[in-house]
Amino acid sequence: MGRLAAKQSLLRLFFLLLHFLVFDFAFSEIFFEERFEDGWKGRWVLSDWKRSEGKAGTFKHTAGKWSGDPDDKGIQTYNDAKHYAISAKIPEFSNQNRTLVVQYSIKFEQDIECGGGYIKLLSGYVNQKKFGGDTPYSLMFGPDICGSQTKKLHLILSYQGQNYPIKKDLQCETDKLTHFYTFILRPDASYSVLVDNRERESGSMYTDWDILPPPKIKDLKAKKPADWDDREYIEDPKNVKPEGYDSIPAEIPDPKAKEPDDWDDEEDGIWKPPKIPNPAYKGPWKRKKIKNPNYKGKWKTPWIDNPEFEDDPDLYVLKPIKYVGIEIWQVKAGSVFDNILICDDPQYARQVVEDIWAKNREAEKEAFEEAEKERRAREEEEAKRAREEGEKRKRERNHRYGDRRHQRRHDPRDYLDDYHDEL
Repeated sequence: MGRLAAKQSLLRLFFLLLHFLVFDFAFSEIFFEERFEDGWKGRWVLSDWKRSEGKAGTFKHTAGKWSGDPDDKGIQTYNDAKHYAISAKIPEFSNQNRTLVVQYSIKFEQDIECGGGYIKLLSGYVNQKKFGGDTPYSLMFGPDICGSQTKKLHLILSYQGQNYPIKKDLQCETDKLTHFYTFILRPDASYSVLVDNRERESGSMYTDWDILPPPKIKDLKAKKPADWDDREYIEDPKNVKPEGYDSIPAEIPDPKAKEPDDWDDEEDGIWKPPKIPNPAYKGPWKRKKIKNPNYKGKWKTPWIDNPEFEDDPDLYVLKPIKYVGIEIWQVKAGSVFDNILICDDPQYARQVVEDIWAKNREAEKEAFEEAEKERRAREEEEAKRAREEGEKRKRERNHRYGDRRHQRRHDPRDYLDDYHDEL
């Protein structure tokens, strides 16, 4: 009877857990999800921005040169030294009173040198055929790499028409494999940044953006109290210098030294043994230190309420989102964008990363290493051919030069020139 009751209890617990899971997912919402499968072109509009100037790049549908799953395709920047702009319309939504999750994957297959890899969320009406760098946005998130110095992860939020970048220095990944970037913004204005499902940064919009004046400021008028003792250690008043301590010499004659047999006092003077450090000498006397019983700690300027701070409970709320876009410049093309997700459920976003990135990362790494092996072999073969071609041209030059020298040697004018040189 006890076993039956235990089984029934476990069964009820299982169904209760299942109910909560179903209930939770039932109330989560996916605003936009793009895996770039068949039909993706019908959802995305390639902008003509910069096209009349010949500076607009395009995208190609591909899984890239190496992939954990060749059938899992994204869109890859195509044509070097171009601007790329493409966008998709989203059913309008607001993040008010709900968590906002923005997530996507990117793979920098190229030696990018200098270029972006971020995405944007746009509000209001956007002429998608003219979408470009001057189009206002509500959020910009993702990597930006330029040379060896800039390896930044942008996180810019728009508030009342002005863009505010995060104050923290966020770093992005720089290898040539796929990485997932996730930004989570909550109704309490707290946020998290994840890379490949690992939290890279977290904090609050109140402290990590200069949008509102800080709620607390240091009281610059405050002064350390006169009786504040911040000495952690003090000299021990009971520690007294031993009698005769100052008369101990630093050096003493070497007791083991002996006068040389050939020493002559009349010629060499009175012999004195060389001096050595005195083991009894302990240096200048100092009182020992003890913990200060009156120590209050290091005094710090106190924080007070900032009189200029006025809270905005809707600080975290973006303007209603209507579009998602990619708008970047790259010196070298080859970045693969994929798995764009905008929702209100961090757990679903985490599961997407697990299902795609965690499952395929080893296979992608192996494909990349094989591609690198083939690339190095091609470069070595090309270098070998170049060396052989260089040596061949050198032999041909030497042969031609030798023939000319031989011809000149049999020219009578050469002998005449040699005769004049000798004279």
